[in-house]
Amino acid sequence: MTTLISYPNKKLWMAAIKPPMYSVAIMPIWVGTAVAFAETRIFHGAVFSTFLASAILILAWENLSNDVFDSETGIDKNKHHSLVNLTANKALIFGLGNSCLGLGLLGILAIAWWQQDLTVIGIILLCCALGYMYQGPPFRLGYQGLGEILCFFAFGPLAVTAAYYSQTQSWNMTSLAASVFVGIATSLILFCSHFHQVKDDIAAGKRSPIVRLGTARGAKVLTWFTASIYPLNLLFVLLGMFPVWTLLSWVSLPFAFKLCNHVLQNHNQPEKVSNCKFIAVAVHFWSCLLFGLGFMLSGG
Repeated sequence: MTTLISYPNKKLWMAAIKPPMYSVAIMPIWVGTAVAFAETRIFHGAVFSTFLASAILILAWENLSNDVFDSETGIDKNKHHSLVNLTANKALIFGLGNSCLGLGLLGILAIAWWQQDLTVIGIILLCCALGYMYQGPPFRLGYQGLGEILCFFAFGPLAVTAAYYSQTQSWNMTSLAASVFVGIATSLILFCSHFHQVKDDIAAGKRSPIVRLGTARGAKVLTWFTASIYPLNLLFVLLGMFPVWTLLSWVSLPFAFKLCNHVLQNHNQPEKVSNCKFIAVAVHFWSCLLFGLGFMLSGG
């Protein structure tokens, strides 16, 4: 039987902490701020930095509490890099997660206090509510296959709009359109995380999209959604909503091709497909980074 001892401890901890995944928290703030700069030529550095730190802390809460809640359903019994399994201390991980949430919300409250406007904290509280409903009892909507939808709204329209509002204290259709791009790119990561754990999901009663669709059909759906972000970008450029510089996001196409080909070829081989979420992180990181850079260049 495989035991934790047979795994390099450092690799387990790195897999548990998941540093690359924190681009999920960073990119909505980056894109929302970039759109605001393109529209107003104003950049509030203190607000941006505070929002970025808060977003990272709130995502840390989601990751830590997810390990706690999953430990209660038994779905993580074979997940060696679960922080609950590594520490054998569920209360500690739960406490750390809640501390991260508190600190993150304090940062957002600071922004609201600076601006004398509660709008941003209201939006972020809604994001947190969606995050809890995804994983926490009695909702556990992720177990019903609704995680990607919640992810899209929390990290797309809500987070990008909040970041835009934190810079401008106003609303804008361009930021909403940009949030669709970010939301889809973010949801790809969560979608990819299901391919290698179908057996564990079925055993725990989790009806993830891949459990519902099957791995072969899921791979095709992934290909369509991955491909969609590029023509979507082009469409909004042609409509005059996005600057032409945002087409820099197309430089990330090699990562998109790599992701789709890898999953199409290995969708039913858990050991081979397990790394696909990290390729999806690369698609998300580079497409959103260059997308936001396009707005910044147009506003310079």
